[in-house]
Amino acid sequence: MDIRQSPEEALASLGSSLDGLSEAEVAKRRGTFGLNRVEDVARRPLWLRLLGEFTHFFAVILWVAAGLALFAETQQPGGGMRELAVAIVVVIVVNGTFSFLQEYRAERALAALRDLLPAQVTVMRGGVACAARVDELVPGDVWIVAEGGRVPADSRIVQATGLRVDLSTLTGESLRLARRAEAVAEGSPLAAENLLFAGTTVVSGNGLALVYAIGARTEVGRIAHLTQQTRESPSPLGLELRRVSRLVAVLATALGVAFFLVGRFAGIPLWDSLLFAIGIIVANVPEGLLPTVTLSLAMATQRMAARNALVRHLPAVEALGATTVICSDKTGTLTQNQMAVRRVFVDGATVDAAELDPGTPAAAGLLRVARYCHDLRRAKNGERVELLGDPMERALVALSEAHGEGDGSVRVDEIPFDPERRRMSVRIALNGAHTLACKGALESLLEVAKDARVGGALRPVDEGLRAEWLAAEERMANAGLRVLAFGVCEGTAEAPALEADLTLVGIVGLEDPPRPEVPEAIARCRAAGIRVMMVTGDHPRTAVAIAREIGLVTSDAVTVLHGDAIARRSHAELMLALAAPEVIIARVTAEQKMIVVRALQERGEVVAVTGDGVNDAPALKAADVGIAMGISGTDVAKEAADIILLDDHFATIVAAVEEGRSVYENIRRFLTYILTSNVPELIPYLVFVLFGVPLPLTVIQILAVDLGTDMLPALALGAEAPDPEVMRRPPRARAEPLLNRPMLLRAYLFLGPMEAVVSLAAFAQVLSLAGYTRGALAHSSALYRSATTATLVGIVVAQVANGLACRHSHKSLRALGLFSNRLLLGAIAAELALLLAVVYLPPLQRMFGTAPIPSSTWGLVAALVLGFFALEEARKWLARRG
Repeated sequence: MDIRQSPEEALASLGSSLDGLSEAEVAKRRGTFGLNRVEDVARRPLWLRLLGEFTHFFAVILWVAAGLALFAETQQPGGGMRELAVAIVVVIVVNGTFSFLQEYRAERALAALRDLLPAQVTVMRGGVACAARVDELVPGDVWIVAEGGRVPADSRIVQATGLRVDLSTLTGESLRLARRAEAVAEGSPLAAENLLFAGTTVVSGNGLALVYAIGARTEVGRIAHLTQQTRESPSPLGLELRRVSRLVAVLATALGVAFFLVGRFAGIPLWDSLLFAIGIIVANVPEGLLPTVTLSLAMATQRMAARNALVRHLPAVEALGATTVICSDKTGTLTQNQMAVRRVFVDGATVDAAELDPGTPAAAGLLRVARYCHDLRRAKNGERVELLGDPMERALVALSEAHGEGDGSVRVDEIPFDPERRRMSVRIALNGAHTLACKGALESLLEVAKDARVGGALRPVDEGLRAEWLAAEERMANAGLRVLAFGVCEGTAEAPALEADLTLVGIVGLEDPPRPEVPEAIARCRAAGIRVMMVTGDHPRTAVAIAREIGLVTSDAVTVLHGDAIARRSHAELMLALAAPEVIIARVTAEQKMIVVRALQERGEVVAVTGDGVNDAPALKAADVGIAMGISGTDVAKEAADIILLDDHFATIVAAVEEGRSVYENIRRFLTYILTSNVPELIPYLVFVLFGVPLPLTVIQILAVDLGTDMLPALALGAEAPDPEVMRRPPRARAEPLLNRPMLLRAYLFLGPMEAVVSLAAFAQVLSLAGYTRGALAHSSALYRSATTATLVGIVVAQVANGLACRHSHKSLRALGLFSNRLLLGAIAAELALLLAVVYLPPLQRMFGTAPIPSSTWGLVAALVLGFFALEEARKWLARRG
C-alpha cells in the first residue's frame, strides 16, 4: 500500500469506495485471495518427534549394545546378558519418554497468532454496515474502526476521529500512537500514521479502514511465516553429547576389537573371543549417562523455576550458561515498563519532579493540566480503582496526585489529539470559570501560544523565549526523556477559551525508569565476560540514555546501529560493527533482529535473546536461547522461547546464567564419576584373558554398578551448588569439548586404575584366603560368587571416595566442606545400603550372583580406598600449587 496516496486514491487503487464492496465482488475476490488466515506450514508429525527421542546417536549406541547383549545371551545363556539387554532397553524407553514429555511443546505460535485476531468485524457491503467473519475479509473491504477492538487485517485508514492504536504486540513498545487518514511522506510501514496492522488494538477513536492485505501477507502473517521457517539452533550441550557419544562408541569398539585380538593371541577360541569382545563393548557403554544427564537438567529446571525462570527446553539450561552475548529488549526488561515524570521545566528552571514546588502559578497550572488533560478511564480492580489507558497519561496524573488532591474541576469538552496538530486539549469547569488545559509537542504549542508564565509574570512568546524553551526541551530529549509541553487558557461558558490564546506553563520529561537491580546485573555480566546488547524498537537517543544510566554503556565509543542501517550494511560491515565492546541496536524490525542474531552466531557467539512481542518471535527461535517475558510477553513470544521469565526481570536472566554454568560443571563432575567406574569394570576382562584367572566381575554385577549404585551419587553431583567464582570467569569457548583431555586422563589413567587396584586386590584376597591357586572355578560355586562380590564391593566403595573427589577438580574436600552437598551424603548412604542389600539379602544374591565376603576383605577395601582418596587429594594439592 502506497502511504503517500490520499484516502480517495487508496480506495480507487483497490477498486473500492466508502460503501465497501458488493457481495458478488467479495465472493470473486475470496476465490482470488483466499481466506484471511495465517496458514500453517508442514512440520514434523508428533510421532516422528517422539521417535527422535529414541533414535538420536547415543540412543542408537545403546540399542546396538542391547542387540549385542541379546546375541551373546543366545550363544552363551545364563551369563547375565539378557538382563543387561532388558535394562538397556528400559533405560532408552524411560529416558526417551521423559525427555519427550519435558521438552515437548505443541507448536502453538500459529494458534497464538490466530488468537490475536477478532472473530467478527463490522464491514461496509454495498453501503450497508453488517457483521462479517474476520476470515472472510478480502482486500478492498471497508470496515468500521471502533475503540477497544482488534484490527482484523492490515488496513489503510480512510476516515479517522481521535484514532490512537497500541502496536505493542508488533513492536514491544507499549505506546499509544495517533493515526490519521491523510497521506504521509515516505517511511517504514510500522511508522506510517495512516496504516493499521492485524492483531493490534484500537485504544481510542473511530473511523473507517480499507483492507489491503490479509492472511500470510499481513505483517503478523509474515512474522508467523518467518518464525515457522526459522530453524532452531542446536544447543551447545546437544552438540557436545553427540561428540561424547561418538567418542564412547569409538572407544568401546576399539577396546572390543583390541580384546578380541588379544584373546586370539592368547589362544582363546574364536567364538569365545568374540563373546568377550562383545562383553567389553557393552561394559564400556555408560548406560547410566543418558538418564543422569536428563534428570540433572530436569533438577536444574526446578532450581531455576524457584528463581523465576521457567525452562521449556531442557538443553536451554546449559546453553544459557554458555551464553557470550545477551540481546536484551529495553522496555519491561531493563526498565520497569511504567512511565514516570523525571524532570520538569517550570518558571525558567529545570528541576527533578520530586522537587517541584506546586505553590507557584506556573507549577499549579502545569499540575492542573496533568490531572485533567487525558483520556484515561477508571476501572475497579477488587477494592482499588485503577486508571486504564496511556502509560504517559497515568504518569502525569501520578505527578499531580503526588502534589495534592484535585480542585474538583469537571470536564466539559475535549479537542482530541490530532497527528497534524500534535496536541490535545480539554475544557474543565470550576465555579463558573472555564479553563482550557492543553498538552502536546512543544513546537505545536509554540505555534499557538501568545505568552508563557514565568516566575509569576507573563512573558510574550518571542525569539528569546522560544530559544530558551526549545533548549530546555533538547536537554531533556538528549537525556532520553519523552517530552511534553503544557499550556492553559482561561475563559467562560459564554466565551470559551481557545488554543490560540494559550499560556505556556511548563515542560515535563518522562521516562520508563530502569529496574533498580539492573545495574548490578549488568556489572555481573561484565565480570562474567558476557556482552549485553540493547536491542529495542525505541529511539536511539532514548536507548543510549537508558544504557548509560544502567551502566550498559560506559564510554563515548558506543556503537549505535539503526534498524535501517542494518539492512543497508554489507555482511562484513555488520560483523565488524557487532564486534564492538558496546553496541546498541535501535528501531529494529523482526527480520533485522534475526539478522543480528545470525550474524552474532556466525562470529562464534552463543546468543541469548529476550523479547515480548510478536515481532520478537523469529529472533527468539533463531537464538541459542530464546527468553520471553512471562508478564508482559505475548503468547507468540512465549511459544517461540526456550525460557520464560516469570517476573520479567533482567536480573533473573543473570541468575539463570549462573545456574546454567553450574549445570555444565556438574555434568562434567558426574561424567568423570561415571567414566571412572568403566576402568575397574573393564580390567577384570583383561586379567581374565591375559592371566587365565576366573572372570573377576560378571555382566550382571556391572549392571548393578552402572544402573544401580552409581545413579544416585551421579545425580547428587548434578545438584552441586554453583561455585562462587563461576560468574567471575569468562564463558567457555563454543568449541571447548565437554569431555576434554584432562578429564579423560584423570578418569581413565588415574582414578580408574586406582579403583581397579582396590577391586582386584579384594578379589585376590578372597581367593587367597580360600587357598585357591590356579585353574577353573565354577561360576555357581560359593567361592567364585564371594570373590566376584569382593570385586563389586571394591568398585562401589571406591566410587564413594570418587564421588567426594569429583566434587571439584582441584579444590580439596576440606575447602568445599563435607556437608555442603547433603544430597551427595544421602546418595552415598543409599549407595552403601544398596550394596549391603546386594551382598547379604538372599533374593538379591540370587539375582546378582553375590555371596557374603570375609570381614577382613571389608577392612582391606576400606584401607585401600582411604589411600585412593589421599592420593587424589595430593594430586589436587599439586594442581593448586602448579
